[in-house]
Amino acid sequence: MTHDEAFDFRPRPGRVRDRGGRGSDSRSFVAQVMRAATKANGGPLTLAEMRGERQFGSARKRPRKGRCSRIGRGQAVADRLKRMAAERAPAQRMRRVVVKARIVRLKVGSRAADAHIRYLQRDGTTRDGERGQLYGTDTDAADGKAFTERGREDRHQFRFIVAPEDGDRLSDLRAFTRDVMQQMEEDLGTRLDWVAVEHFNTGHPHSHVIVRGRDDRGKDLIIAQDYITDSVRLRAQERATLELGPETDHELRAKLRAEVSAERFTRIDRAILEEAAEQVLDLRPQSGQVRGDFDRSLRIGRLQTLERYGLARQTEPGVWTLSERLEPTMRELGERGDIVKAINRALAARGQERGPEAVSLHGEEIGTPIVGRVIDKGLTDEFGDRIGVVIDGIDGRVHHASLPDSSTAADASIGAIVEVGRANSQRLADRNIAAVARGTGVYRPSEHRALAEGDNIRVPRGSYDAYVGAHVRRLEALRRAGIVERLDADRWLIPEDFEARAAVYEAAQGRRAQMRVLCAYDLDRQVTSDGATWLDRQLVSRDRGSLATNGFGAEARQALERRSDELVRQGNASRTAHGQLRIKSDLIGTLARQEAERVGRQLAADRGLTFQPIHEGQAVRGKLLGSAQLASGRFAMIDDGLGFSLVPWRPVLDKEIGRQVMGVMRGGDISWQLGRARGLGIGL
Repeated sequence: MTHDEAFDFRPRPGRVRDRGGRGSDSRSFVAQVMRAATKANGGPLTLAEMRGERQFGSARKRPRKGRCSRIGRGQAVADRLKRMAAERAPAQRMRRVVVKARIVRLKVGSRAADAHIRYLQRDGTTRDGERGQLYGTDTDAADGKAFTERGREDRHQFRFIVAPEDGDRLSDLRAFTRDVMQQMEEDLGTRLDWVAVEHFNTGHPHSHVIVRGRDDRGKDLIIAQDYITDSVRLRAQERATLELGPETDHELRAKLRAEVSAERFTRIDRAILEEAAEQVLDLRPQSGQVRGDFDRSLRIGRLQTLERYGLARQTEPGVWTLSERLEPTMRELGERGDIVKAINRALAARGQERGPEAVSLHGEEIGTPIVGRVIDKGLTDEFGDRIGVVIDGIDGRVHHASLPDSSTAADASIGAIVEVGRANSQRLADRNIAAVARGTGVYRPSEHRALAEGDNIRVPRGSYDAYVGAHVRRLEALRRAGIVERLDADRWLIPEDFEARAAVYEAAQGRRAQMRVLCAYDLDRQVTSDGATWLDRQLVSRDRGSLATNGFGAEARQALERRSDELVRQGNASRTAHGQLRIKSDLIGTLARQEAERVGRQLAADRGLTFQPIHEGQAVRGKLLGSAQLASGRFAMIDDGLGFSLVPWRPVLDKEIGRQVMGVMRGGDISWQLGRARGLGIGL
């Protein structure tokens, strides 16, 4: 073939990574980021904002509203309502309505939304102290389960709290909420799928509204931030004002006077912070501030209240210096007051009363574990999934703790015996594992069992399988943290710095409050139960020194005596000639098996199946149907197609409901094998 220069191929390379099309973005990565940030911020970023610095007065002023993206439904309505609010005459004072809003991202497979609705319907929230009832657009008895099932695939949901300041004067809070939601639908141009519940358990009646994150076409519902931030509140104020009329000067003055001594963050505090320059408020007449005598007296009275808390100080006549901790401290005091009121309500419902010295508030961090009876629980922030539990402790004190995850409190009913703040740290187990693996870097459960038996180590209930199983469960938790590696069922690869890394892992976990149910039954049911109760474990341990002689501790002491008599009647214990209680060996295991077989046969009969008890060393495999809460603890319900079995539950099974599982009974517990990718894993 002859050479033809007309067909020479001469490439002309462009810029690196330049596709050459008109739609390509040749700007630098930094330029693209800055453009996206400017769009999200609602305007160009200042140099101080880019550096993360505070501008002058930013510690006192709140962020400007409407600075985020204006994308979403309702932006035009929000702009119009803002203009109307700015043009409204001072005499047309609107009724005050507090609206809190939150957009909650929903995780695939998570049941947090279900738990949130259940806690909104908890007992003691209605006018009569009964369980809350969900309602919707055209029903007074909405189905919460059906609502969450409809939104199972939603990306997000909206949660609102609508609290009219004069809610106790509204003729019908439910009708008021429906009117607000109907107005929202008109503003957003779409039907909304929502449910709500009324709460009357605080000083101000309010409604919780949950809105699905889907519009009437099934697409993601995106609401403009300005509408969520301001317009829902303005629409609610319009409705409240329409029913009750504009707020009078007399009403406003009475409300402001009540705020002078309030132990919470108030409107007066907000006004003081906005007027203060560099944490200094000048109330002298010559300072140029124009305000009426009433406003000045309100501020001085409030400052004197804040001075008692160490949050304000008069440096010279008329000049006050404010603490930087003023707002967070007063908000914390308000939250503390709400918690104390909840504790007092829970005690009053039981006909009890405790002094302030017998109340302990722990937050999310607990040092010494708390054991006691659950007497109340509810959402701490009324928005998210953090649960606050009130526990009548065996130490004679009443405790309040916040749990970071609502699912941990789902199984703890009122009256159940629980332990909160139990340390996850198993440092003794870590030392044992390191000792067995020393020299080889491999931990073998079989070797550990042989060493424990050879050294005649005393183990709980005399079960070496359960003793070693506890160490394996510890390793499984550390495997998920990436600290150890499981080679096979009897070999674990242990790093040289194992103990140090395990200690760092525990430090990272912190001492966040965690709760486990010791017994789902109250004391009266435990006394007559045929299962292994918390009272039985107290009798076996014979450690009654931690039981106080007052409060729940005294009740537990009396219940132990009644339980002892019941065990004698059942034939599981006897009394000596001197009246001492003599308990049969392996009482806990015997009672647990006895109860599991009784309940298992009942459940199997209801389902038309054959009950199959599981014995030591036996393998169990089948479909995990769910769980059953017994006096002896929580048990997994396994259906292998031919029969039905009850075996001890582990938290690792929470995500396996409806799937095939397999495990082996060892030492009264189950070693679970959950899929090829996970291998043999024993949950904590």
